[in-house]
Amino acid sequence: MKTVAKKILTITFKIVTWLLVAFTVFMMIFTIFTVMTVDKNDQNFLGLRFYIVQTDSMSLSENNGYLKVHFNAGDVIIIKDVEDTTAFRMGDIIAFVSTNSDSYGETITHMIRKVQKNSSGKVEGYVTYGTNTGADDEALVEPEYVLGTYSGKIPGAGYLFTFVKSTAGYIICILVPFLLLILYNAINVIRLSHRQKREQKEAMQAERDQIEADRAEVQRMMNELLDLKTQLEKKIG
Repeated sequence: MKTVAKKILTITFKIVTWLLVAFTVFMMIFTIFTVMTVDKNDQNFLGLRFYIVQTDSMSLSENNGYLKVHFNAGDVIIIKDVEDTTAFRMGDIIAFVSTNSDSYGETITHMIRKVQKNSSGKVEGYVTYGTNTGADDEALVEPEYVLGTYSGKIPGAGYLFTFVKSTAGYIICILVPFLLLILYNAINVIRLSHRQKREQKEAMQAERDQIEADRAEVQRMMNELLDLKTQLEKKIG
């Protein structure tokens, strides 16, 4: 029973170790991905950019009398790169670098209300607005400031991404698992060292027992020889 329990405990420890290793590696990759790509205008992953939604400006819109939720604060939205930033139409949702006075340089994702063209039909820019408020943005969005088009969202993932990028997230998601792995390996080294010492002690004891057994056997044989000698002397005498 003790042997079976020991085997089960060993297997459990191995499973826990591998799960911990897998979790740590995953969190490292996830953290690197988050830091390198999320909310980065100059970085993309397979032609996609990821942004954490900061406001509810696009949370509601009316579509044929029904309210439609695009995305909420805390969601992560996926923006797809486009080759032609002049090919958008009314109703498209685009991400762009804002030139509004109150959000200059920030990344905004709003819906196109109107495509503004010059007399020759060339697109000069887009009139955009937040569907929740319905108010047009202050500045016209020129094509060179467009980053891409809205492709989808990951609801609520922004809170996780933000946490992972924080100091507390780094400590909990990366540092603590690594420390646990180091501690587990240290315990294994100590256990292995104790087992080796125990095995060495047991081997030495077994060697002593064997020597003692050999000595006893030699003594027994000596006694038998002495007895035989005594018996022969009696017969000769």
